[in-house]
Amino acid sequence: MKLVIVTAVEQFQKDVLKLFKNANIENFSSSDIDGYKNGSSLLMTSNWFSSGKGGNESSLFFSFTDDENIDDLFNLIKEFNKNLETNNPIKAVVVPIEKFI
Repeated sequence: MKLVIVTAVEQFQKDVLKLFKNANIENFSSSDIDGYKNGSSLLMTSNWFSSGKGGNESSLFFSFTDDENIDDLFNLIKEFNKNLETNNPIKAVVVPIEKFI
């Protein structure tokens, strides 16, 4: 069992839910978050994080699940990100779990 954490801008929330379903990840949690990025860029408004006072509205999802489901999810996310027209890819990380009850 591992912990998978996925972040996405708010406009991709429904897409992430579909990706979780297609990866057979049925139990998960989510939270609304604001993303920030320090620094200047010509394309700052099209990036994941906003440089203004208010952050970019985003979502965080996490699930304790099996390796095979995570592998499927990562493949689905990679495919989804290939077809994006924005500079806001869905991002995911995996954290190993040493103990759980």
